[in-house]
Amino acid sequence: MTSPFPDSPEERRPQPVDVPLLQIGGPGTPATAPGSGGGCGDACGCSDAAGADSPYGLDPLDCGLDPDLAELLAGAGLDPVQVEDIAHLAIEEDLDHGVDVTTVATIPEDAVSTGDFTAREDGTVAGLHVAEAVLSVVCTDEFEVERHVEDGDRVTVGQRLLTVRTRTRDLLTAERSALNLLCRLSGIATVTRRWADVLSRAATATADATRAETRVRDTRKTTPGLRALEKYAVRCGGGTNHRFSLSDAALIKDNHVVAAGGVAEAFRLVRREFPGVPVEVEVDRLDQIEPVLAEGADLILLDNFTPDETAAAVTLVAGRAQLESSGRLSLENAAEYAATGVDFLAVGALTHSSPILDIGLDLREGGPAQDADDDREEVDV
Repeated sequence: MTSPFPDSPEERRPQPVDVPLLQIGGPGTPATAPGSGGGCGDACGCSDAAGADSPYGLDPLDCGLDPDLAELLAGAGLDPVQVEDIAHLAIEEDLDHGVDVTTVATIPEDAVSTGDFTAREDGTVAGLHVAEAVLSVVCTDEFEVERHVEDGDRVTVGQRLLTVRTRTRDLLTAERSALNLLCRLSGIATVTRRWADVLSRAATATADATRAETRVRDTRKTTPGLRALEKYAVRCGGGTNHRFSLSDAALIKDNHVVAAGGVAEAFRLVRREFPGVPVEVEVDRLDQIEPVLAEGADLILLDNFTPDETAAAVTLVAGRAQLESSGRLSLENAAEYAATGVDFLAVGALTHSSPILDIGLDLREGGPAQDADDDREEVDV
């Protein structure tokens, strides 16, 4: 059965909004016209020529990202303008309308360094282009990046993920904000990958080759302002996305049922008011399922069902709707739930409780190392 809840946010990406962005620079740097700072060089999308032909429909005065980087973000289902705004917010919070006093005091203004973003532990990486966006709003000159891996790749301790060469002051000023986002998103992707791996092994072990693999997916338990990025990280880890907002789909839960006077009544009210919206209904007993099916629910959320109860629900529904388990779930019992044939496991912990993946930035001594067997792409941004 095809899910009425799309995995991809392409059609629902937030629309760009006008947000005043602060100029990032050193002491006494005046606020100047776009293109004079924030990483904007001749090739930047802020230039009049680049903005006129922008394939993203972005206002060139609002976009400080290189067109190639913006294209990579858009291709991943992320809004380049939203990512840029998040990058600015992170840096502005870190600088608090001042400067990086330690770096300005200890690093010569004209010093240039090469730094490697390096995995400190094994995991799955997500957010590399977001980290580049942070660098883009900080760097006062063009900077070079070498991409060693892609989002969604499994990485090991000591592996280089991204190499950057730019002014040392800019690199160190951007370091923590870039790492905060990169480590956070990679942590979500890493935990999601663990769930996806368990479910993939469970699907391989089942004797029923016709049964679709159970998928792990997220919830709306995300960090305010970072939902699009965190849900992107879930996709990087092999998970799938539930609704992105309250307007994407209806999810009738216990409080809606109480307010409406019953599960079936709540369903009918939603269908009448929003006939084209997918509807998921939460149930906590087997006897609630048949009335919901009779109303035509697209998906049924089994709240705190045991594996045995879940198996009974799968048999009862018999493919008439998709089923999603929520509550009682852990990596230890994920395979047991998957064996029931349920379509989804809803795991809010993917976004609200995943620990970071430890990633660091290491400055090299001297110039950039040249690895003859390293097939890398060098990009000027």
